[in-house]
Amino acid sequence: FLSFRITPRDAGRETCVYPLPEPQDLFQASQMKFEDFQRDLRKLRKDLNACSAETEKVCRISSEENLQPFKDKMDSFLSQAKTELETQEKQLADTQKIFLELSTSFSVKPKAGEKEVSPNTFFSIWHEFSTDFKDQWKKQNKLMLQER
Repeated sequence: FLSFRITPRDAGRETCVYPLPEPQDLFQASQMKFEDFQRDLRKLRKDLNACSAETEKVCRISSEENLQPFKDKMDSFLSQAKTELETQEKQLADTQKIFLELSTSFSVKPKAGEKEVSPNTFFSIWHEFSTDFKDQWKKQNKLMLQER
């Protein structure tokens, strides 16, 4: 089984901090699906385009005296929303690329039926390891605390 020793300065003390990601955090990471994020961003893009079209329609049929401040505020909002959406799309693409590079560096292979390694496949392994490691870490830290 796992054999290790706690070596931080505060080993065996109540202030000793678990050195790995929490198992619950890894479990939550294993539940992520890049496809869900991509779908949500596509829906946001569709909704933003619809909002833009409605804004153009309102501006087209409104009289000049009723156009402001609506037009300026909506132009500003749409511009900012478009920029933020593009940033999120790029961050998602970058994150997925980095995730695939990470899984390759750990030699994790996709499960049967997967074309790429999924977060579930990758983080489930780490969740199991972190859970077992934390159990042993707690036992070792408790023993050291008792020895003091």
